[in-house]
Amino acid sequence: MGENLVSIKNVVKRFGKETAVNNLSFSIKKGSCTALLGPNGAGKTTTLRMLAGLLHPTSGKIEFDGKDNGDIRKYIGYLPQHPVFYNWMSANEFLVYVGQLANLSKAESQQKADELLELVGLLDARKKRIGGFSGGMKQRLGIAQAMIHEPKLVMLDEPVSALDPVGRREVIEMMRELKEKTTILFSTHVLHDAEEVCDDIVIIRKGELALSDSLADLRKKHQHDVITIEAETDIRDWANGLTAIESIHEVTTERTTATIVVTQLDVARNAILQDILMKNIPVSSFRIGQSSLEDVFMKVVKS
Repeated sequence: MGENLVSIKNVVKRFGKETAVNNLSFSIKKGSCTALLGPNGAGKTTTLRMLAGLLHPTSGKIEFDGKDNGDIRKYIGYLPQHPVFYNWMSANEFLVYVGQLANLSKAESQQKADELLELVGLLDARKKRIGGFSGGMKQRLGIAQAMIHEPKLVMLDEPVSALDPVGRREVIEMMRELKEKTTILFSTHVLHDAEEVCDDIVIIRKGELALSDSLADLRKKHQHDVITIEAETDIRDWANGLTAIESIHEVTTERTTATIVVTQLDVARNAILQDILMKNIPVSSFRIGQSSLEDVFMKVVKS
């Protein structure tokens, strides 16, 4: 287990009578990629803005690298959910400009801009006006902007939620590469994106911590073997009757489909196949897989 880069301790943030974040505690390990998950309105953006130093907690404290005072903004790169650019600038001009804003010299800014444009795959578009960029290109430029001053922590607020599948894939790949260089915290309400790149998951709902664990441990605790059966007729009655088989943990049905969570795959598979043959169920597909963490997420968020 790595040491913590950031520890959030009993943080509360109120806006008037509204409590956006309530007694939240979690930590981010150095060199890890942590996903901050939760439905819209759970308090993810408020949490990121407090970490970025843009909002002050009402109470509680945030420790950065063991210190809980001083301006930590110079150690943090932040990409808001809806990044705004000067559309008349080129990608290169914009990065040199933000580099100088971060107190780099013009030469240092240009050097970093060259490195980052290559890293985010925008080298060929460096002289194009940002106004002509696609959503995915803008997001990648936003990541480069967040990285220009070599921060210890890069925070990305919903970096892929507004993108089409191609842009989404580009940014996920980009985050994989960034993991080698820095610590990442990104928020999302899509668990699948988190599963692809993160090491640790923090789930918040209604401003409170619902769950915090490593992806590996979550999988160990919550992943089960699942058999999915599709048929040509309504199989709800038949499938619900399968719960009598000992190694079957849970059955959910939708007219012609049954999803069966099992504890002992071999035993359950044989028993179900025998039942299908005996009762002549017109099965069109029989698939074996594993439950996704999406199921865990839905349970935690709804509970």
